[in-house]
Amino acid sequence: MHRHTTLITGVTQGMGHALALDLAPRGGTLLLHGRNASRLEAVAAEARAAGPGTTVRTYLADLSDLDQVRAMAARIRAAEPHLDGLIHNAVAGGGAQPLTRELSGQGHELRFAVNHLAPYALTRALLPLLTASAPARVVNVASMGQEAVDLDDVMLERDYEGLRAYCRSKLAMIMATFELAGELEGTGVTVNALHPAHLMDTPGVRAYGLTPVITTEEGVRPTVRLLLDPDLAGVTGRYFDRFTDARAHEQAYDTEARERLMRMTHELIG
Repeated sequence: MHRHTTLITGVTQGMGHALALDLAPRGGTLLLHGRNASRLEAVAAEARAAGPGTTVRTYLADLSDLDQVRAMAARIRAAEPHLDGLIHNAVAGGGAQPLTRELSGQGHELRFAVNHLAPYALTRALLPLLTASAPARVVNVASMGQEAVDLDDVMLERDYEGLRAYCRSKLAMIMATFELAGELEGTGVTVNALHPAHLMDTPGVRAYGLTPVITTEEGVRPTVRLLLDPDLAGVTGRYFDRFTDARAHEQAYDTEARERLMRMTHELIG
């Protein structure tokens, strides 16, 4: 890990915080993203204390604004010589008011924007750095909560509900995982998605009114495995349910649906 550089999004709470503190003692360089400056710096301080030999740098951006996503990617490309791992952990959950439809900075449905558009846009913007650093791994933190994406209403303008929006956005993330993995075959950059654990003790789970049943540390282990396990070198375009190579929602294997989703995605991210 002494040369390994990893970027984690959404580290100021929940599993992102736990991921940062798990990776910090392993050495290398840790790039931490958050949208709240004071909370981000607090986590960075914890990470530096946990891993005195690790270089820790922070990147501030609100992933609900694609302009900020692109600006952060530009800062990373300018400042970082390597990027060996990218964990897309930041998430918009079902919400504390799940019947209130929220919008992103560009006017897109918030969950679709944060959980699908932002990670895809960030990955694409960082591809030059990832491919130059290959072998490199992209880990998309998805969910077992998946619902078919209505390709005629991806922004859920009809029958909106927060958990439904979350489940559709996470399936969109998995569909993009499969598409990008195919595109990057042979480059040395792998792209996989996983469901890390069920109902972890996170602010998002509690905000929706659900009762957590497991600690965030339980989600860290399968996520870090996808990032670092040498046995998974070269494994790409897969969905894992914790440690098990599993099957996602059937729509994820519909190539026509994936192509249609990705055409819309590219139009939306510009």
